[in-house]
Amino acid sequence: MKKFLEFTEIRTKITSLLPFFMSLAYLFYRRQPVNAERTILFFCSMFLFDLTTTAINNYIDTKTNGQELPYPRGRAKLIIYLLFGVSSVLGITLAYRTDLVVLLLGGLCFLCGVFYTWGPVPISRLPLGEIFSGLFYGLFIPFLMLYMNMPSGTFLTLAVDWHSIQFVLNIVPAFSLLLLTAGPICATANIMLANNICDLEKDITVGRYTLPYFFGKNALGVFAGLYYITYLTWAASVALGILSPICLLALLTIIPVHKNICRFRAEHIKEKTFVLSVQNYIIIVGAQTLTIFLSGLFL
Repeated sequence: MKKFLEFTEIRTKITSLLPFFMSLAYLFYRRQPVNAERTILFFCSMFLFDLTTTAINNYIDTKTNGQELPYPRGRAKLIIYLLFGVSSVLGITLAYRTDLVVLLLGGLCFLCGVFYTWGPVPISRLPLGEIFSGLFYGLFIPFLMLYMNMPSGTFLTLAVDWHSIQFVLNIVPAFSLLLLTAGPICATANIMLANNICDLEKDITVGRYTLPYFFGKNALGVFAGLYYITYLTWAASVALGILSPICLLALLTIIPVHKNICRFRAEHIKEKTFVLSVQNYIIIVGAQTLTIFLSGLFL
C-alpha cells in the first residue's frame, strides 16, 4: 500500500478532493438534494482517474529523469491499466445514468489526463499546463457535480437527433459558476505555475517550454495576480447574491496568502518554497468550502 500511495502521489489529490467537497457544500447551501448514486459514481471515477493520471505521469517521467518507480515497470503498467479500466467503467456507467453532456465532458477529461504526459506532444511540454489543470480540476469537477444534482437545464441543454444538434447555454448560471469556481481554478493553476517556475532551467534542458519560459520574470506577477483575482471574485459573488455574506470571512485568508506570495517571489526554489503554492491552495479552497458550508448551516 505504501508503494501504491507513493506511485500515485496520494498527497497531491487535494486538488480533486477539495473542489468536490466545495461543490457538496454549495449544494447544501442551496438546499439542493444530492443524488447519492450519481455522486458516488462520480467521486469514485474522478478519484481513480486522478490516481491514473499521476501514475502515467510518473511512469513516463522516470524514463528520462533518472528516478526509479516503487514497482518494476511491468507491474507499474499493469496498475495503470487497472486504474484506468475501473475508472472508465465507472465513468461510462455514470454517463449512462445521466446524459450526453456528462459523457462528452467526462471523455474530454479522460483524454486530457492521458495526453498530459503521453503522446508525441504532451501537454506538459507546452505552455498550457496551468490552463488545463485549472479548468479540469477547478471548473469541471464542480460543474459536473452541480450539473448532475441540480434541476435539468440549470446550466445548459444539449439535444442531439438525426437532424440537428441544439445547444443552449444559460448565461447567468454559467457566469455564477465561473465566479464560484474562480478560487479552485486560480489556485490549481498556480500550483502548476509554481512548479514550472521552479523547474524552468531544468525544463529547458529537456525541451519543455512551459509558461514561465514565455513570460520570463512576469510569471511571478501572474502567480500573484491569480490569487488576488480569487478574492475579487469572492467579493463579487457575495455582492451578486451567489454566496452569502458569511463567505466574506474567507477574505481574511488574504493575510497568510499574501505572505506566502512574497516568500515565493523572493525565493522560488523547488525544495524550499514550492510547497507555499500548495499551502495557498488549501487555505483558499478550504476557506471557501468551509464558509459555504457554514452559510448552509446558519442561513
